[in-house]
Amino acid sequence: MRRRDALALLAGAALPWPLRARAGQAELDEAVGFTGQVLYLALKVPALIIGVVRNGESSIQGFGRRADGGDATPDGDTLFRIGSITKAFTGQLLASLAADGVVSLADPLTKYVPEFTAPLSEGGRPIRLVDLATHSAGLPREVPHEPGPADNPFVNITPDAFAGWLKANPLLYTPGTSILYSNFGFDLLAAALSAAAQKPYPDLLSDRVLKPLGLAETTFAPSPGQTQRLMQGHGFDGAALPDVPTGSVIVGSGGLRSTPRDLLSWLKWHLDRFANDRAAERLIDHAAYLWRDGLVSVVGMDESGPMTAMGLGWVIMAPEGDRPLIMQKAGGLQGIFCYVAFAPSRNTGVMVAIKAFDFNAALAMGKAANDLLAELAPR
Repeated sequence: MRRRDALALLAGAALPWPLRARAGQAELDEAVGFTGQVLYLALKVPALIIGVVRNGESSIQGFGRRADGGDATPDGDTLFRIGSITKAFTGQLLASLAADGVVSLADPLTKYVPEFTAPLSEGGRPIRLVDLATHSAGLPREVPHEPGPADNPFVNITPDAFAGWLKANPLLYTPGTSILYSNFGFDLLAAALSAAAQKPYPDLLSDRVLKPLGLAETTFAPSPGQTQRLMQGHGFDGAALPDVPTGSVIVGSGGLRSTPRDLLSWLKWHLDRFANDRAAERLIDHAAYLWRDGLVSVVGMDESGPMTAMGLGWVIMAPEGDRPLIMQKAGGLQGIFCYVAFAPSRNTGVMVAIKAFDFNAALAMGKAANDLLAELAPR
């Protein structure tokens, strides 16, 4: 064998580059398709979408039917509610504003929205923006409210109800000492960021996160064309649920809709960790701010895998066995459960969604996604 041929083999260049690239894509398609098929058959849900991005290559596979009575299989352009994955977008918006000096993570909530004061608890330790973004502000999961009508269920979640609860109730614990999952907290955070930037929250998120990253399909208010591609959720009884308006209040905690293609593009940005563009925003967003070790209690954070630390909305899971460090977030709203996770040191991310309110299925899809990361990007 000639010396040049031997060096090529040692360098892994036995195949020309286009052939090697196609082989990598084929392997990714096979892994994603197999995992998705097994999940779909095992969970017995009406539809499932799974997607992976690895080293810039992506694969999206859909199973079942996007809409009841239709023939279309869910695909990369299928629109669905992402529920609490919205919180990770809110955390990134906080990082963006902090990177530009508009806010500081340590700013008190009342610096921007003084109507949200907590007089029974705030003394030397006010609620800070970082407390809201790490579920550690001492707030309940929800503010008690009357249920709204089926076609507008969130109508009774109001800023007045938020302010009223804070004025009438002590915080559940001193901010920063425990974690309790809180939609309430992220909606307060959205209100504070909107006030700080003097712009409506949907416009602020669009200008600072969605448009710069090219996420044209991620929105609070889908267009008529987008709604034609909507994957309708199913409730706990299996019945289809209507698509309902988000309103102007739950925008920080759970109001976004998106597509698999947009979610993978978003994960690509998170995985590009050495890029100079928007580097400060990414560094702030990915840092661990509150470690489990030393907290008094942690409630509502381990359903998709045990929390080691909290980022800005991201649940951080320490490496275990072959599985690398993972940053993840799950969501569920109006009959859709979904999950996104990425391994920043392995340049790999995954998203999965099902159109069924089934907690066992949601737990299983989170585990499957984490296991897939371990298979495609082992330590």
